[in-house]
Amino acid sequence: METATALSAGTEHDSEHGHEHGNDAPLLADVLRCYKPHCRYLGSMTVRGTGDRLTGRGELSIPESCYIDDTGHLNAVEVNICYNQMLYYVIAKAVDAKLVPAFAQWTMDDYWAKQLPEILIARMQCSFVRPIDARHFYGEFELLRSTRLRGLLSLETAFRYWDDADGRCDGRVRVAITNA
Repeated sequence: METATALSAGTEHDSEHGHEHGNDAPLLADVLRCYKPHCRYLGSMTVRGTGDRLTGRGELSIPESCYIDDTGHLNAVEVNICYNQMLYYVIAKAVDAKLVPAFAQWTMDDYWAKQLPEILIARMQCSFVRPIDARHFYGEFELLRSTRLRGLLSLETAFRYWDDADGRCDGRVRVAITNA
């Protein structure tokens, strides 16, 4: 059985796998401020940067769906919302801590200006292997590759979700950041 690694707030440490940052509760609250209070599903997340690689692992909870009666499991709309929240937080932490070259030139002011209008999902695919209990589950985000082309930053990313009952969903997402 797999669980999320939770570091205490503000902690960071180096490991053989890179520089890891524990959950930054004030930053997470700022990142999620753009969501309605009942749609803030990401509860905590650790982020690790190693060279060009960026990963995040967090705990999520959807006590009540924001748009539909209880389906009894995590559904595609909620997967997308949770992915966005993980993406936004991982990028914010990468900018704040200067974790990877793709965001090394950004300031936090740049991030806040780009978060909603310029960070776009260009393509998303996901596979539901086994139902996930949306009331408590875990998520992982991974930046696989970043490419710059004429002011556009393209991110190839992967994600997965799981719960304590072996539920599983995974996918890949291409993100386009305009005016990068």
